Amino acid sequence: MPTTTRALSVPSAGAPFEAVDLERRDLRDDDVRIDVAFAGICHSDIHTVRDEWGAAHYPIVTGHEIAGTVSAVGDGVTKYKVGDRVGVGCLVDSCTECENCKNGQEMFCSNGSVGTYNSQNYDGEWAAGGYSQQIVVTERMVLRIPDGIELDEAAPLLCAGITTYSPLRRWGAGPGKKVAVVGVGGLGHMAVKLAAAMGAEVSTLSRSSAKADDAKALGSSNHIATSDDDAMKAAKGSFDLIINTVSADLDMETYVRLLRPNGALVNVGLPPNKLSVNPGALIGGNKVLTGSNIGGIGETQEMLDFCAEHGLGATIETLDASDTTTIDAAYDEVVAGKVRYRYVIDTSTIPA
Repeated sequence: MPTTTRALSVPSAGAPFEAVDLERRDLRDDDVRIDVAFAGICHSDIHTVRDEWGAAHYPIVTGHEIAGTVSAVGDGVTKYKVGDRVGVGCLVDSCTECENCKNGQEMFCSNGSVGTYNSQNYDGEWAAGGYSQQIVVTERMVLRIPDGIELDEAAPLLCAGITTYSPLRRWGAGPGKKVAVVGVGGLGHMAVKLAAAMGAEVSTLSRSSAKADDAKALGSSNHIATSDDDAMKAAKGSFDLIINTVSADLDMETYVRLLRPNGALVNVGLPPNKLSVNPGALIGGNKVLTGSNIGGIGETQEMLDFCAEHGLGATIETLDASDTTTIDAAYDEVVAGKVRYRYVIDTSTIPA
């Protein structure tokens, strides 16, 4: 029989959060039921809830940064047992049969991966996310959270962590490399921590010096205010890799000029408008302007293990959801850039 759990839902675009009963499917043979302890707030949640990306399916329960413990398993589950510390990220299913799935890139499933929310499962039901006290997910999409990371600090790693880890690994962040991170926020603060742990020399770029001390505490050795023309000129040709974590419309050529020859500027933020770059700015130094998505399940587990090995977790502020207007207010604060650096919902506080 299906089970019922409490969740935070938005009934329509522009409506406030409300606490509701949410039905979760009965366990299939390969399913894991998770008692959710914490759910991070990602900017993607906000875009979706507010119908800023279009095609939002209401009522909607968001949340794809999920950490908790296993409370039940299907008869065919072999990887997890009751009591295991686990997480769920941006995906809850994929076809397993296409080339991308077989290559560990489930997010690019040729038959359509299933997102943790605002996405239809293969059976036609709409997926509901982690702003809830329980979730049921096929074991293939469940991640093991190592004992070295607290669950509340682990939750944002399931999106913010892998979103920044993947391009850092792909483009060779490590000893002898100079990495710059644009934006010190929910994504950016993890990019700084991860790049520093990989052994790279890390710099941060932000509009002002307001976060300079924070950036250095996270692992940056140099903070550059992009509004300081002299500082930006001095940084020309300095970096092997730049990770752009912001979703604002930036002059890409300004940042391309900061790259060394053969360097890469990787976008993980989603600005509202098209990017524009003169091809000569890239050709002149064999430079790369590219984007990066999340990672597959295997790489996400690799990221969690790396974070545990290096004592890394997200820098968080925990939210009590007993007054659901707290979540609405938190969304506004995320948009305003006021959170340091990821809000995490204590799902035990969702009102009955």
